[in-house]
Amino acid sequence: MMFRLKRITLAIALSTMVCGPALSAETYPSRPIRMIVPFAPGGASDLVGRIIQPALAEQLKQTIVVDNRPGASGNIGVETAARATPDGYNILLGNVGTMAINPVYYTKFQFKPLVDLIPITQVVDVPGSLVSHPSVPAKTVKELVAHMKANPGKLNFGAAAPSSANTLEALMFLNMSGTKATMIPYKGGAGPATIGLLGNEVQWLMATFSSTVNFAKQGRLRMLGIIAPERSQAMPEAPTMREQGFDMVVGSWQGLFVPKGTPANVVNTLFKAGQASMKNPDVLKKLGDSGVAAIISKDPADFRTFVKSETDRFAKAIRDNNIQTE
Repeated sequence: MMFRLKRITLAIALSTMVCGPALSAETYPSRPIRMIVPFAPGGASDLVGRIIQPALAEQLKQTIVVDNRPGASGNIGVETAARATPDGYNILLGNVGTMAINPVYYTKFQFKPLVDLIPITQVVDVPGSLVSHPSVPAKTVKELVAHMKANPGKLNFGAAAPSSANTLEALMFLNMSGTKATMIPYKGGAGPATIGLLGNEVQWLMATFSSTVNFAKQGRLRMLGIIAPERSQAMPEAPTMREQGFDMVVGSWQGLFVPKGTPANVVNTLFKAGQASMKNPDVLKKLGDSGVAAIISKDPADFRTFVKSETDRFAKAIRDNNIQTE
């Protein structure tokens, strides 16, 4: 009797081992999922997260809870995600700053996106913009370059922080155009820098398109170029930087990540849900009205390759411009 009991117990254990992963794959997700946004409410990342949240919840048939974890240029949110249980119930909405710039700027930060997190898919690209004060006698990017060459170092440009994507893009633009300008730093992101431009403290800057488009429509700023592969439906008359001879097409992209160790079947489920969500008409309209483009990766490996190339691109910008890392 005891022998039979042991055999039955062993059979049940083996059955559980064999069927466990399959059952897990069938039942995921079975409870609410947390989406970590590494910035405060009200910013571009929070905007994107809350736009895609309902569609992602619909695809996964589960509640998606947005968890804002701001601080340390997004590093607090990244650490929260990296330390989370790798079971598919913790998703990070990372962006170009947290995933590609911070790893090469904050060299002492112990977590690295491509080591401690699994890229799932890109979801959007938030275009950047090159805007100038109306007093500057330039209506195109090429005219701005000509004006700066005629007045080397006399024009000021606004910068949010040494490690911000907008600041690095401005420095890359100066290198590409062979021009000089004086950097005026502002604390607090694109908002204070844009206010400085409105007051003519600085004569031009690069900032997210969503931060400048309304001022440009009002005639208070001049939209010289958009950093995006295509023109924006929010302001179709504004040309891209590429159209004007400057190969700058990637803005402040964002994408989904999960902790290292998350099962492959869960990653696949999230990838498919992310793809479907970014094709949702309501999502596309809300993003488009905000000047944001929906972008999805071919597969997780493709997104990983993209993040690596972006990390290398900004590492070069930091080296070339002798920016002191931390």
